[in-house]
Amino acid sequence: MPHVKNALLRYRVIDRAIRNSNNPYPSKRKLRELCEETLFGSSSGANICDSTIEKDLFAMRMEYDAPIYYSKKERGYYYEDPDFSIDDTPLTQDDVNALKFAAGTIAQFRNMDFFKEYGFALERMIDRIDVKRHKKSFRPDTEMIQFETGYGKTGQEYINPLLQAIEGGKEVWFDYTSFANGEMKRRKVTPLLLKEYRNRWYLISYDLVKDRISTFGLDRMSNIDPSEGKATLPVNFNPDLYFKHSLGITVTGDQPVEVLFKADNIAAKYIASQMLHPSQLTVKNGNKRTTFSLHVLITEELIRTLLSYGSEIEVIEPPELRTEMMNRIQAMSSRYKMM
Repeated sequence: MPHVKNALLRYRVIDRAIRNSNNPYPSKRKLRELCEETLFGSSSGANICDSTIEKDLFAMRMEYDAPIYYSKKERGYYYEDPDFSIDDTPLTQDDVNALKFAAGTIAQFRNMDFFKEYGFALERMIDRIDVKRHKKSFRPDTEMIQFETGYGKTGQEYINPLLQAIEGGKEVWFDYTSFANGEMKRRKVTPLLLKEYRNRWYLISYDLVKDRISTFGLDRMSNIDPSEGKATLPVNFNPDLYFKHSLGITVTGDQPVEVLFKADNIAAKYIASQMLHPSQLTVKNGNKRTTFSLHVLITEELIRTLLSYGSEIEVIEPPELRTEMMNRIQAMSSRYKMM
């Protein structure tokens, strides 16, 4: 993928260079230097050679029908059609389908303050692609794609000020109502990361008072007030690694453990086709049940996910997780006893 991406970037650089009326007829060497300067910050020739540019010119002719010609008189390249640009190349049907899907995804957030700043461009893209009523569709008046939608308060209106605080390295104040006791408290944190989980948005932040990473649901926030002071950042917080061992939104201070569970055949197919966690492995395929393993933290989200499969799953290890599952199942059973 990086090689493909680099090639596409080179095509753009070459296209702009050929269309540059201030410096027309760029030579092969000039194109190489421009590409290398753009991609690697140097024009020494250590990263891109002349043969690469030759292949790029050929690919542009084949893939984009670029009318590239070489002028012996000017000793450089030019477009036979001066108005040509690869930016104007018609999209393939696959490109259109991908854009339609992306537009449908973005459309879910079209009323958020953050996207309202770019509302005109967003509306124009959605209107042009039109996910729901594509005129050339066999079913022009029916919805063809439905996305998962949350109901009730989501806190999406707070995404923009929190994102601005993250980008600007600012602290924020907000009122927060706990689900556990219903109490509202004023909080002051350094925002670090916004994360969505099952149609709820969460703020991962650094609590200066408690000196720890804390997670807050945006749907329980109110009266957000960005501070003018510079934020104090925690040591060694890496958003790419923070949730590595977590299934869901909870990260504990414990070490991840090996979770072993068995699933009946039908449930096993669902679990195998859509893994519960990137660490998931198939340990054993049996006649009636499949054994899986996970390397994860034991969190509330993990327990609830396993419980959602009911009697189709049996947790084997670790013992403390198996005991917790048994306790919850017994508590559920007691609620459904015959009156």
